[in-house]
Amino acid sequence: MPTNVTPEYKKAEQAFRKAREPRERLDCLREMLRTIPKHKGTEHLQGDIKGRIKQLTEELAGPRKGGKRSGPSHAVRREGAAQIALIGPPNSGKSALHHRLTGARSEIGAYPFTTQLPQPGMLAWEDVNFQLVDLPPVAEEFTVPWFATPLQTADAALLVVDLADPACTDQLPYVLDWLAERRIRLVPDWPGADRAAASPTADGEDPFRLELPTLLLANKRDLDPEPGEIEVLEELLGIEYPAIGTSAETGHGLDRVGPFLFHNLGVVRVYTKTPGKEADMEKPFTVRQGETVMDVAARVHKDLAGSLHFARIWGPSVYDGQQVGPEHPVEDGDTVELHLN
Repeated sequence: MPTNVTPEYKKAEQAFRKAREPRERLDCLREMLRTIPKHKGTEHLQGDIKGRIKQLTEELAGPRKGGKRSGPSHAVRREGAAQIALIGPPNSGKSALHHRLTGARSEIGAYPFTTQLPQPGMLAWEDVNFQLVDLPPVAEEFTVPWFATPLQTADAALLVVDLADPACTDQLPYVLDWLAERRIRLVPDWPGADRAAASPTADGEDPFRLELPTLLLANKRDLDPEPGEIEVLEELLGIEYPAIGTSAETGHGLDRVGPFLFHNLGVVRVYTKTPGKEADMEKPFTVRQGETVMDVAARVHKDLAGSLHFARIWGPSVYDGQQVGPEHPVEDGDTVELHLN
């Protein structure tokens, strides 16, 4: 990307990097196009932005009857504390794992390419839900052209491989290379695991490069993985993802997925109350480590953040009912009472 862009463009680009909701991303793209300097050095980037605006606009519009677009939308509306994409080669057991983790009735078969469309489902852990999206396989024989579309709103990925399949040592590198060619990298670093290691994106980097924190699910269907087998696979392929050995048949290892996502995404549960009433302790709002009372207000309703005056908070690091400002960071288990102007 050209470095001689305006501060307005840089602000819009940073907002796009953080945005996850499709409409919010579309607004950011339009602001990027409006503020980018119009000269020869930015022509390629302008074209990229315009192409993404067109694609996202069509996805948000949905199918049309009798028009040129009559197929289904491949964008998945985000729900829950985070959206996680299931990625893997054919017959890796993705759909079976998705069903065991979420209970969603996606089509499961003992033949390749059973999954043809994004299949969302909810994984419950304690009082938090994670949206798991089962995607079609990535394979040399065929990969759906829209595969990257639902990844744009994902927070992380579950990379599923069948350890019982000797072909996995060839399939997994192909999956990673196919994604890399489309500017998507599956990375081992998770935001809640080592916050000190996180670094801001440098000016001039590709604004459309996507990096997804990744957990490797080493699936053996009806066989429990032997100790050390996952490490051998990672050493052989030169990868170092955090990994869990799983079995879609027996349920082995599946109880570890929810806690892993919660802790390694840095999810923070915040409960809310209105003045003079008891707090709602059943359905928390979720933010991330380091986010603030202002972020909680925006989760409650997008218009509240602009009129937030102060909050009272109950939690492990404050005294009960302590008054705090909008920029006060919240912690897991806090109860917040919002006061507006």
